[in-house]
Amino acid sequence: MQEGKQWVVDVDLSKFFDEVNHDVLMAKMKLIDRYLRTGIMQGGVASPRKQGTPQGSPLSPLLSNILLNELDTELERRGHSFCRYADDFVIFVKSEKAAERVFDSVVDFLERRLKLRINRSKSHITKYNKLTFLGFGFLSGKEARLKVPKEIQKRFRKKAKLLFKMGRGRNVQRFIHDTLNPFLRGWATYYRLCKVKTMVEELDSWIRRRLRLVIWRQWKRPRTRLKRLTAAGLDSVLARRSAYNGRGPWWNSGASHMNQALPNSFFADLGLVSLRQLLLRSDQSLNSGTAVYGTVRTVV
Repeated sequence: MQEGKQWVVDVDLSKFFDEVNHDVLMAKMKLIDRYLRTGIMQGGVASPRKQGTPQGSPLSPLLSNILLNELDTELERRGHSFCRYADDFVIFVKSEKAAERVFDSVVDFLERRLKLRINRSKSHITKYNKLTFLGFGFLSGKEARLKVPKEIQKRFRKKAKLLFKMGRGRNVQRFIHDTLNPFLRGWATYYRLCKVKTMVEELDSWIRRRLRLVIWRQWKRPRTRLKRLTAAGLDSVLARRSAYNGRGPWWNSGASHMNQALPNSFFADLGLVSLRQLLLRSDQSLNSGTAVYGTVRTVV
């Protein structure tokens, strides 16, 4: 984090890909005029497209960079520190007063010069350590260290729950290999630069509990649960009491008898990857992940 610059202007463009002004864009790149104006098929009838770019098209992020390059140039001319990825960008300034002034001038530039509409409900001025940008948060300090915001952790659990619902009736090892591990590896790769040791340990524990929940449900009947718990090495009295305890699946998934019957090593043997181990093996250690901002950083 550049010294003294702790306030952030966070501008959100309202429905950017839906409302790109074609006249402004084509002044930058006339070769794509025919592509942009290709009609939209609705109810078997083709109607002309007057604004917006095709959602999901690999060309749309490129078009955003073509159009917003003028914004980059303007911010560089003004000497601002900023970071942009496609249509998401933030500007770093030294004070709240400066942030308010920059916000107003940048909004005016975007609306008047580039004909873009600002989503004012999502745009805001904040301290950098309260910012969420591209799914990352920032810890306080002289150097801005990356973190995973609480709302992103909630999204992780929500997505994982959907995956576990898919795995209820499947072979657990196959579910881990085909569905769960790719999700965990992808998530860990994206957040490999974050300082997240305690958080990922909690998520690893939560993932194993969800797997124990799947297995407990698959056992279904108390008689089957007794058989499985006994086979896993539990004392016969404890196994019977646990199998017939009448508690719900979620309670049992976190109880000591399931942790004893299905320890962490059990899931490691099934091939379950660990978020903590994935992050430890990354080039950046968990304790030294940093975000560096120079005078200007434009990510495209």
